[in-house]
Amino acid sequence: MKHTTHQELARRKRRIEKRLARQRWKNQPRPMLKARNILYELSDRDSAVTCGGIGAIHLMVQHIGLPEVIDQNVHVLKRHLPYHESDRVLALAYNILADGTCLEDPERLRTNEAILDADGTIAPT
Repeated sequence: MKHTTHQELARRKRRIEKRLARQRWKNQPRPMLKARNILYELSDRDSAVTCGGIGAIHLMVQHIGLPEVIDQNVHVLKRHLPYHESDRVLALAYNILADGTCLEDPERLRTNEAILDADGTIAPT
């Protein structure tokens, strides 16, 4: 690989680590997974995921209001620090759509920068 490719990969890894760093969350008023920044275009500098259909599914889920229905009917968490019940349920469903076979597989999605950008996961400040 070129030297600049190594630098870019290292930079992306640092950005992901920063976004996923532990923080002291406040109770969240809304679910964390949002449908932001999902576009279907092609260029030399785009990032992508092998399970690209998740973006379309997540847009549909948001459009029909499924997260709100889940949050109204599933009560497991005492506080939302930072995730809501819908975030947890949808993460498991998306894991299956991404060909996940065990509960540890969501970590693959959680550490993918393109997915973090697409689902609107909040970056630490």
